[in-house]
Formats: sequence, structure tokens, C-alpha cells
Amino acid sequence: MSEEEGQGADASAPAPTMKVSELGPYSKQVTTTVKVVQKGEARETVSRQDGTTHRVLDALVGDDSGTIYMTLWDENIDKVNEGDTLNVKNGYVRPFKGSMRLNIGRYGSLEPAETPLGDVNTQNNLSDKIVEERPYRSYGGGGRRFGGGGGYGRGGGY
Repeated sequence: MSEEEGQGADASAPAPTMKVSELGPYSKQVTTTVKVVQKGEARETVSRQDGTTHRVLDALVGDDSGTIYMTLWDENIDKVNEGDTLNVKNGYVRPFKGSMRLNIGRYGSLEPAETPLGDVNTQNNLSDKIVEERPYRSYGGGGRRFGGGGGYGRGGGY
């Protein structure tokens, strides 16, 4: 066995780029390049954690394999325009109201791509497919009589 075969994957190596059609309802560490097909209307929502107001919108994004709605928050809304090609790094997919959504999250990034994408396959919209949401799991115990803790926003989850 060569030295290279005996080594694990290089942790600093970039994650492989995925096509939109390869995304599943609970995909993690998503790295993909997408084109913004349509940008929805921004709406305001209030954080359950600290009561602050945030802007949020869903943008339909995709590549030649399909489309998915990407949820954009606050400053990311202003960075994105219809027709832009974007590199998503370390994103994730979660169902929201039964439909898949691509998210950037606090550990992900969204940057303009150097090479624009061509046509987008809008016939295969992954967000149109109904997916079953996993029940929320609290690792803290929540309702335990002794020691409890847990509950919403207190650890665990996904």
C-alpha cells in the first residue's frame, strides 16, 4: 500500500462540489455552485432566542440538474441578485414546512462565483417535493424531574 493510500482524507481539502439534484432533506457540509433564478420578497421575522427583528427571503437557485429554494437572512439578501452565480460553501439542507431549503447558516459562506452558470433545470425543483420532517430532539432532557435543563434552544437539536 502506498503512503497516500494509508492516509486519511486531508482535512484542509475542499469539500467536493455537489449538484443540486444530489441534495437530500438533511444534507450537511454542502458545497455547490448555483444560479439565482428568482428572488422572493423579503419579510421580517422576530427571533425566538433574543427578540431581535431579522429580514428573511427565499430565492430559487439551481444548476443544470435542478433547483431548490435557498433561505437568505439579513445582509445576505442584499448580496444576491437574480441571474447571479454563487458558490455556497458549508451549507446545509433542512425541511421547512415540509419542503427542502438550502441554508447558509453561521458556519457557511456565500460568495460570487468566478464562472457564471448557463441554463438552469427548473423542471426538477427539489423544494416542490414533500419531505417528512424529523421530530425535534432535545438532548438536555427538557421535562425531566431532576436535573432537566434541555428544552428548546438549550443544546442539542441538529
